[in-house]
Amino acid sequence: MAKRAHDCLINVHFGDTEQPAWMHRVKNEYFKQDDAIFRKWEMSQVLDEMDANGVERAILTGNVNDRNSSAIKFAEARPDRFALTAGGFDLLRPMQALRLLESFVADYPVATASAGPAFWGDGQYPPDNAVYYPLYVKCCELDLPLCMNAGLPGPPIPGEAQNPIYYDRVMVRFPELRLCMIHGADPWWEIAVRLMIKYPNLHLMTSAWAPKYLPGALLDYMRTRGKTKIIFASDAPILSITRTVGEAERLDLPPEVLDNYLYGNAQRFFFDRLEKPHGALGPDARPVTP
Repeated sequence: MAKRAHDCLINVHFGDTEQPAWMHRVKNEYFKQDDAIFRKWEMSQVLDEMDANGVERAILTGNVNDRNSSAIKFAEARPDRFALTAGGFDLLRPMQALRLLESFVADYPVATASAGPAFWGDGQYPPDNAVYYPLYVKCCELDLPLCMNAGLPGPPIPGEAQNPIYYDRVMVRFPELRLCMIHGADPWWEIAVRLMIKYPNLHLMTSAWAPKYLPGALLDYMRTRGKTKIIFASDAPILSITRTVGEAERLDLPPEVLDNYLYGNAQRFFFDRLEKPHGALGPDARPVTP
């Protein structure tokens, strides 16, 4: 059992509504799972699995347009164990999107905003497109981390917009932005690593990746210059908390690096901010440093 861990992306909302056809395709064709992953997931079940694997806190996928989701109910009931992502924006309506984000952050324990370039606008808007700039500015103002997908997506949708090279221009223009590439960066791992070396505030989360399949280039980076840059997440129930924590513990990593991966990097990047007194964020916030 892990001594301590945070799971920075789980999906307790899957059982709330019928999932779209592309989710069933990726379940069947990519992850080889059955329909059980879309069943209702009770909070007690989630907490039991977290406790069994040493997971102190989890970040649940939230949507600013849905305030009745299981994710919000869990976070309201147990803010000591659950925080939220804030996603679901229509970035072509920037003022509406920013109002929704500010309201969501004010009302709930939000650990991060989120956006998936391949998952809206038919994949036509890579991260360096100006349509994201209002979101970047607002996240900087709020000292709010932002998670954005990188790598080719599993679903059958256009994925070129998620090439991590687009984050190069983003980090040049918004060096204060605390940005985490999520779901790995396949097949562009080496580009992602090079960008993280270049930019102190750029991180990567291994959500939706079984740790035993993480590439050697990423593991080498974790052992050397990237000790503080890589963040663990399961993407449960796509991949279970139990499987991913167990596989992470069996990686050939020094104890300090493993602890950072499972716990310390997430604590610094996401949770330290949530533990500040309300209203402590703002102009005195400083970028994360490696």
